[in-house]
Amino acid sequence: MILAEKIMHLRKQNNWSQEELAAQLGVSRQSVSKWESGTSVPDLERIIKLSRIFDVSTDYLLRDEIEDPVADNRTEVIERETEEEEPLRHVSLAEAGEYLEMTKKYAPRLAAAVAACILSPIPLILLGGTAEYVGGFLSEDMAGGIGTAVLLVIIACAVGVFLSVGMKMEPYDFLEKEYITAEYGVAGLAQTRRDSFAGVYKNCVIGGITLCILSVVPMLIAAAFGAPDFTYVKLVALLLALIACGVALFVWSGMIQESYQKLLEEGDFTREKKLEKRKNAPLTGIYWCLATAIYLAVSFYTGKWDTTWIIWPVAGVLFAAVLGVANALRARK
Repeated sequence: MILAEKIMHLRKQNNWSQEELAAQLGVSRQSVSKWESGTSVPDLERIIKLSRIFDVSTDYLLRDEIEDPVADNRTEVIERETEEEEPLRHVSLAEAGEYLEMTKKYAPRLAAAVAACILSPIPLILLGGTAEYVGGFLSEDMAGGIGTAVLLVIIACAVGVFLSVGMKMEPYDFLEKEYITAEYGVAGLAQTRRDSFAGVYKNCVIGGITLCILSVVPMLIAAAFGAPDFTYVKLVALLLALIACGVALFVWSGMIQESYQKLLEEGDFTREKKLEKRKNAPLTGIYWCLATAIYLAVSFYTGKWDTTWIIWPVAGVLFAAVLGVANALRARK
């Protein structure tokens, strides 16, 4: 590791923020950020202070070839398993920059495709409600046929986007699955961009949660005032539209945030998490194939595509529980 990476590693190992480390050194947070990004280097006085604060030698800080003497046992085990199982995948600065730019480019498309899937039942709901409560030239069979056709067209377009984005991002799938070693400057690039994106990510999460909560408010107000049945039909469409907007914010911001975490091997992409995902891979494949089969079977059998979408959020919640049980059983062994 280089000096920038060692400072970042030791700070995180002690669970300190950049502000907390800066306070102990008597410098600004921006100075610590520049040291960790590799854009500047601490002077000799700060190096000595860092060695005292972290309880390491100045040789360790200044000499890239010296391994971390205070790494925790778990990290050592993971690194040893990594060396035994496979070589580390090298990530160059140019490769990292290209990956971040591609993620920034395709995140809005993926978010729009996910939102489209949520919006797809709206034509079926509105046409079915119009045929049932308004009448006129539109019969229920006609409304169901047209609405289902539109739903399938929207889903097909969304799936096309998923496949297209997936194929273009495929060369970088290794960042999620393999252990990596980054070229000098990659960690600094990822951290700098992550820090600048932090405010946007926070606002997107808050906005998405707010929209999902507010989506049910019109329905509650309508129920309080005894609104006509057709009003509920329109409000269900509005509910799906608000949820689609909220989920789109989650997907767009989450995809960009994850790109930084992958390069830094943080969050859900630490080496420990990657090892865990590999062990859970067979279970994950079987589970989601089964969930898809249940969704299609129930939807085609009942014909209620406007309500069977609820299978997916339920499956998502159950998936977390299934993984938790699997990890617990593996730990007991």
